Amino acid sequence: MPESLMMGLTIFVLAMFAGFEVITKVPPTLHTPLMSGANAISGIAIIGAILVAGEGHSTLNIVFGVVAVAFATINVVGGFLVTDRMLNMFKKKTSEK
Repeated sequence: MPESLMMGLTIFVLAMFAGFEVITKVPPTLHTPLMSGANAISGIAIIGAILVAGEGHSTLNIVFGVVAVAFATINVVGGFLVTDRMLNMFKKKTSEK
């Protein structure tokens, strides 16, 4: 196995463990407000995934890049929908006449 692939997999696995530990420590009342902050991070992930897919060094890079773009896009759209729904809870309801 090439050394660069092994290093990339090691970083990926360590990031998964770190992310799991961070998320499990967040109280449930903070999950929704943190979602809007996570949208910015996912936006950065989309840019990185597009760069990886666009380099086209190998078919594997392109596939992983496209999958990463799809997952990050789903995360961004879902995060914005949840944040919008949360913000609508705080709006005053208008009385219909």
